[in-house]
Amino acid sequence: MSVTREMIPIVRDVVILGSTGSIGTQALEVISERPDQFRVVGLAAGGANIDLLARQILDVRPAVVAVAQAQAVQDLQLALYAAAKERGWNAGEASLPKILAGPDASTEVAATECDVVLNGITGAAGLGATLATLAAGTTLALANKESLVVGGRLVTEAAAEGQIVAVDSEHSAIAQCLRAGRRDEVRKVIVTASGGPFRGWTREQMADVTPEQAMKHPTWNMGRVVTINSATLVNKALEVLEAALLYDVDLDDIEAVAHPQSIVHSMVEFHDGSTMAQCSPPDMKLPIALGMSWPDRVADASAPCDWTKASSWTFEPIDHEAFPAITLAKRAGRAGGTAPAVFNAANEACVDAFCAGQIGFLDIVDTVETVLLEHLASAGTDDAGAISPTDIGSEFIGSDAVTVDAVWAADRWARARAADVAARGQTTTRPLS
Repeated sequence: MSVTREMIPIVRDVVILGSTGSIGTQALEVISERPDQFRVVGLAAGGANIDLLARQILDVRPAVVAVAQAQAVQDLQLALYAAAKERGWNAGEASLPKILAGPDASTEVAATECDVVLNGITGAAGLGATLATLAAGTTLALANKESLVVGGRLVTEAAAEGQIVAVDSEHSAIAQCLRAGRRDEVRKVIVTASGGPFRGWTREQMADVTPEQAMKHPTWNMGRVVTINSATLVNKALEVLEAALLYDVDLDDIEAVAHPQSIVHSMVEFHDGSTMAQCSPPDMKLPIALGMSWPDRVADASAPCDWTKASSWTFEPIDHEAFPAITLAKRAGRAGGTAPAVFNAANEACVDAFCAGQIGFLDIVDTVETVLLEHLASAGTDDAGAISPTDIGSEFIGSDAVTVDAVWAADRWARARAADVAARGQTTTRPLS
């Protein structure tokens, strides 16, 4: 029997950014089980978990590796030799990959020739890699929602149609639901939220929340920043902004609802009254696999729902008074320009301050609001004692002509301003160990 081109399996070359984080480690698990579908050609990590990175390198043999901490290169080389020795490998059996180091190393790796770049970097730091991937014409499997939120039109206008594939479970669900109808038939997008560990709590009840309590997510196992963001619902706020940009949906047509079972990942309501929902048990391997293989599905990426067992799914409205992050994010999204970058940067600084015991749990979003409103008020002003808008990018509020330099200027200002506000209102919250 002759072998046709269609019968030859297509292997996708993948670069994984943030390989030692939650998304990156799960992506590597998906890939390790499917060597006939995926091949890792590049890895990037911050450098805080060198031993894990070394093991990953020996497992997948990438051609190039990036570490954000330049001083970690020698440690990585030593860890590679140690890990190879533990496996009983002989000298020379494990060749070293090309190692890039520094804050821009992940951006350089993102431009590697490949089929898919999975951006699992946490925070605004992923923006450079996102833009580099799009410039290279490579499919971007995007788990780094912050880069889209802070970059806004810089990112969407750099992308070809279909070049960005969502990896967040909510946005992957939306993409799947949108297959059920035409874009002009969509009335509303419904993004679900677990509600975090404090669902149903009042502001008064959350006044003394500790970092340890905030890290106990009821459904998902995620990194520190995303877990704290889930507790404050800032993560859902960022996802609302991401959904608007990814699918060109008006912010007024995006609704967030609490769904504590985390089985319905998002829904799309069509103008005839029909609502399509994507359902699966809470397992990030499904959207990760779909993101790397889009538009094709990966067989047995995760276990399906068990329809032989009784279960109940509940949906509740968000208490926006107790959790104002979504309302605040929509305000930043409507302002546009550098406002979303300020929202995100101030939050990242506040999460660090909260985990260090410098501010209380409620102070996180309250401080973000203070910084964002100052940024919005600074547009068009340059009064004595005020920060010039050209220093913080506020002249781009309401404009789609935002620049990368303006985004980073706004980011730097927001972090510094949030830290200043936090320093003036320290609490006795215990640091996160």
